[in-house]
Amino acid sequence: MSTSVLSTVVDYVAHGESVPQRPSWAVLHSNAPTLDGSSLSVVQPTEEPAEQIELQESLAGTPSPEDDPEFRLPSMGSLAMVIATNALLQFGFFVTVSSAAQYAEYLGGSAVFSGLTIGIPAVFSGLTLIPLARYDGGRYSFPLTISYLALIVGSILHAVAYKAHLLYLILMGRIVSGIAFTGFLYIKRYCSDPRIIGIRRRTTLASWLVLGQAFGFSVGPFVGGLLYKFGFSNDIFNGYTSPGWVTAVLTLFFMAGSVYLFKDVPKPTRPPSTSNSVEVGTPVTQEEELGLHQLTLPQWGVILSMCWSSMSCFFILGSWEANIPIFTAAAFNYTPYAAGNFIALGGIATVPFLLASVRYSPRFQDRTTLALGSAIGLAGLALALILLAAERVVFGSFYVCWVLVALGFNLASTCTLSLLSKQLPNAWNGRTSLAIQYSNYCGRVTGALLGGAGVQMGMKNYIGVQLGVVGVGVLLHLTFWKQLKAKTG
Repeated sequence: MSTSVLSTVVDYVAHGESVPQRPSWAVLHSNAPTLDGSSLSVVQPTEEPAEQIELQESLAGTPSPEDDPEFRLPSMGSLAMVIATNALLQFGFFVTVSSAAQYAEYLGGSAVFSGLTIGIPAVFSGLTLIPLARYDGGRYSFPLTISYLALIVGSILHAVAYKAHLLYLILMGRIVSGIAFTGFLYIKRYCSDPRIIGIRRRTTLASWLVLGQAFGFSVGPFVGGLLYKFGFSNDIFNGYTSPGWVTAVLTLFFMAGSVYLFKDVPKPTRPPSTSNSVEVGTPVTQEEELGLHQLTLPQWGVILSMCWSSMSCFFILGSWEANIPIFTAAAFNYTPYAAGNFIALGGIATVPFLLASVRYSPRFQDRTTLALGSAIGLAGLALALILLAAERVVFGSFYVCWVLVALGFNLASTCTLSLLSKQLPNAWNGRTSLAIQYSNYCGRVTGALLGGAGVQMGMKNYIGVQLGVVGVGVLLHLTFWKQLKAKTG
């Protein structure tokens, strides 16, 4: 048989054609001798059953998950570094929470000032994002390096305030740390970047980020409270300063590790004239992707709903984390160590559920996860208000409220950016990341201030404000429920 038959068969298998090409006229009438005996012979393939041919043809047109761009992932080293950095930044944000009020009081500040030190990093992080986003070049190594350096310097400034006995040096250290927390934006953007992350991987990665978030707000206050319990043997490393020194050393190791593990994305090119918009609107051209006026009314509704949800999640979580050390000190005579343990125990209780979310949430609609998380968190707030009104607040009941709030709003926060990134064109990934991150910052700042003032304004009023914020989100979800439908995964 002619060698051109071999070429035809090989080409068919290699290129996955669903219909084999007909042999040429020269092949059909070839007089080439066939080899027999000990020689290699080429035998005509036997006819396959129709069912097997149908199966092969269907599989030929279906890419495997590894080849499907909707399931795309970057290198494991880079992904692990990004997820671990998220946990580090969350730790750095919350490690000072348990002793913030005591530290501020020692240096002459108030409980409201301690709330300011918890929330102020988000303000300066948001201000820093504006120039940083102009010079990042659509890449990640430079912004992450800035985050590491700023967290080291800010943590050291926070630590040396004790020796210098300067209240506003705490604030300065937290402001510098705020520059480090720009990394939250780049981590979120990395985990929804269409150049390296497929559309069906974004909810899974968002769940991993929220797991790191749970690590930060549980382990951070616990470690801070534990370090406070070590005592005050000297003016350099003591219960108030040790969280800063520990965070600085940890960040130094992370910075060194990123040099070897993290591989940046290629320099960006102009996106193709396609859109990954799902269920909302229609595909748009490359020029139309860049115009705000091209967004449809349902898309604007989705943006508003997701930004409000993101803001409200961090508003409530931030207010509880700032309020718990102050409220428990007044209600239960808790020390910063005990308050840190209380926060940590609530966070640890959410971890099994968030781990389950990593595995199972990709099977469900993001809007379903958002509704479930909001409902759980709302139940925690309502229970807290009932207990406060009945004056029945004890350790067990208050702990249940905290677990429900922490679980619900952490779970709800998993899907805000992933859902928004699925609804809008790929070219909008940077804008959607900024919108969600600024919403987070707004919630963190206002929530920390509310938490610091919660006891002064009255705890029932404090919970009532949070219920009003969640209520607005519920109305938005119900209004745009149909438009929130998107691909799972």
